[in-house]
Order: sequence, then structure tokens, then C-alpha cells
Amino acid sequence: MRSALFATLLALAACKSDMRTQTAQIVWMEWPAEVQTFDPFRTRLVVWQPCALIRGFEPSPTADAVSVTFAPYFLVDNHPIYCLDGQGYTSDITVNVPLDTAGTAPGLPFERVYEMRGALPAIVNCPACAFLNSAPWASFGYVTVRPTTPSTTVRNAAGSVIAQRDSVGCTRIRPSGLLGPNAEIVVENSDTTAQWFGFVRGYIYQPAAPVCGATTVFHLMGQYTGE
Repeated sequence: MRSALFATLLALAACKSDMRTQTAQIVWMEWPAEVQTFDPFRTRLVVWQPCALIRGFEPSPTADAVSVTFAPYFLVDNHPIYCLDGQGYTSDITVNVPLDTAGTAPGLPFERVYEMRGALPAIVNCPACAFLNSAPWASFGYVTVRPTTPSTTVRNAAGSVIAQRDSVGCTRIRPSGLLGPNAEIVVENSDTTAQWFGFVRGYIYQPAAPVCGATTVFHLMGQYTGE
């Protein structure tokens, strides 16, 4: 009996040693602008998957008196594999395959505004964005907690985007990691820059009248662009 138990423990130890955690960085996040006290709420997270044999993903949300923090990570095999990056080179860090998933934030007990935080990749060629990575967690925005039923017409959003202005003056952003025609969002209050890349904060809602033919738009509240 003792030998069987010892063998089981050895097997469990071997399985554990074959796994490791790989931290993930959030490139796009969406969440309700308002939530009710003590009610958990769903948050959209877009992260890049690591170059590894993935066994699981954990959004890893936590909350304290002033903020909600997502520290996502992957559980991966502890054996290297080779992947191709976007330029055809092999990489043992990341591969250009996004994961569009969700995390559930814990219920918040106080009627107040909480900061939404998460791990954020460094933004290339964006000196003005340096402050975003000056702390362990970057600020994506805020969520308002109310004791009564909250409004559900607005959701906040933030992250890295590519923006393009067309010939008729309509600007659309494409969040990093999202593909296909439905990934683009019309910006209702963009400037006249033809094309830019950077980090944005704002909210998504349905305006009274369509903007550039879109019934759902992004209202820009903060823009930190690269050169």
C-alpha cells in the first residue's frame, strides 16, 4: 500500500514538473461602464498566446479597495517548441495567434469608482506611452459601482489599436489581436490623422444616429500614439 502511494506521489510530481506558467499581456480589454455592488461582472480580454503547448488559461482577477487587476497566465508544457512569428522567424516567446476570451471580475463592495488594471505589452515607438508601463500594472480605465441597477448601454474599452481614416473622413480602429471585418470599430470623435498606432481609452455605445453607417461606435477619451 505504501509503495503504491509513493508511486502516485512521484507521478504527480513528474506531471507538475512538466508544466510551467507563462504570463500573458493584455492588448485589448472591454468591461461594463457600471456594475452593481457585490455583482461579479464579465470582462473581455484579448491576449497573445505563447509559443508553447498550451494546457490552460487563467485570467487571474483580483480586487482590492481601489482597483480590479487581471494578471492572466497560460499553463503550458515545460518543453520548448518552435513557432513562426509574423516575419517568418522562429520564436520561443510568442506566436501571432490571439486569444479572445473573458474574465469574471469579483463583485465590488463599495459604491465608488474602481480602476481597471492589467499587464500591458510595451508599445513600440511611443514615447508618450512610457508611463503606461512604469508600474507593474497598467491602467486601462475605470468602472463605476452603484448600489442600484446599473445602466447597461455603455461599456468601457482600452488597449492597443491601429487606426485608419478613409477618403470620406471616417476613422476606424482595429484592436490588436482581432481579425475580420467585425473587428473594426468606427470612432465618432477622432482627429484628422490619416493613420496611427497607439493605446486608446474610451467607451463603446449606440449613438442616436448612425456614424459613418455604424450603429455601434467608439468614443475616444484618451489617445497615446506612436511616431
